[in-house]
Amino acid sequence: MKRAALLSAALAFAPFAVPASAYDLNDWPVHYTFDDGTDIGLTGVYRYDLNDFSDDTLPNGSSRFEDSHTNRRKELGLTLKKKGVYDAVVAYEYQAKSWQDVNLRLQSKAFFGADYGAFRFGYSKTPVAFEGVTSSKATSFLELALPAQAIYEGRRTGIDWAFERPQYLVNLGYYWGQDLHGDNDGTTVAGRVAWTPRKGEGDVIHLGVSASEERPDATTDGRGVRTLPGARIRSVPEAGLTTVRLVDSGALSNVDNIRRYGLEALWIGGPWSVQGELLGVDVEREAGKPDYSAGGFYVFGSWVLTGESRPYSGGNTNNLKPKGAWGAWELLLRYSELDLNDGTIRGGKQHDWTLGANWYLTQHFKFQANYIQASSDRAGLSLDPRIVELRAQIYF
Repeated sequence: MKRAALLSAALAFAPFAVPASAYDLNDWPVHYTFDDGTDIGLTGVYRYDLNDFSDDTLPNGSSRFEDSHTNRRKELGLTLKKKGVYDAVVAYEYQAKSWQDVNLRLQSKAFFGADYGAFRFGYSKTPVAFEGVTSSKATSFLELALPAQAIYEGRRTGIDWAFERPQYLVNLGYYWGQDLHGDNDGTTVAGRVAWTPRKGEGDVIHLGVSASEERPDATTDGRGVRTLPGARIRSVPEAGLTTVRLVDSGALSNVDNIRRYGLEALWIGGPWSVQGELLGVDVEREAGKPDYSAGGFYVFGSWVLTGESRPYSGGNTNNLKPKGAWGAWELLLRYSELDLNDGTIRGGKQHDWTLGANWYLTQHFKFQANYIQASSDRAGLSLDPRIVELRAQIYF
């Protein structure tokens, strides 16, 4: 069955595995620009993933994980923008049935005659976690590193302000109420600051710090049942087609506030780059419940064999833009670690090594392969699965 899925994916993409110039695959008519500069367009992402697990046998002889292959993402969005004035986006992910970005961003210079930054209103990503705020279509590995999965808050509804200058950038946000799925009652205040002494093409130094404070509220369902605010810090083993967590804090009740913080760094020198991040979370609880802290880090290196450089702008990286007819090839190695043990709460420890390879056939077709060697220890049970992941992605 697995081989059949791989063969089907290969056949589906075979017509595109030719020099890009033969079909001009970079010229997709998904945007239309009016005479006044207003641009309307479509955005989309389609992914098909395969996850294969081994060395995951439990003491009772059963396997902890189940091999899987399926659609990973089916996202479609609509954009409306006018350069230097505004941009708006509405995007929905049909596979997970979840809203993505739904917001309007205004450029202050167009309204005040001077650049005071950009103001965004609506549903967008919160700024703590470098990998988290990077576009999901531009991730270097198939999945976020362990600490980013566990600690990144995700998207919230609110307002944020971004201000960028040649050698620094500042991003502040205030988020309130529920998200677009009716969850996450409460408020979050967050910020991210980065020093960027070098950010030319193929020559980038980015050093940043981020922090947020979330104050969750109690929720009341349709039956009038009131649930006190809680939290749960956990992560899947950098595999997207499983819900199994090797490390998990368990449900934390009576939560007063959740503080997240991060230190991030990025260096790009031609075809080489190194990226890393330290992330932590502190959960303050009431009613005599013990407070809880957890954290972790990751670091990875990238080498683009075909000579291109990872693009960087606005404090984030993006997909490679191939220069050759046969696309761009990238090799990567990542180490990530997460510690969820604190006091009487034994959420476990895990570290992963991931070897990755990416093929950017054009700026719309991307193929990825990851091999993960995971090691975990929770409540006296050690499990060290090996994971092979494959992905075919179309994006525009």
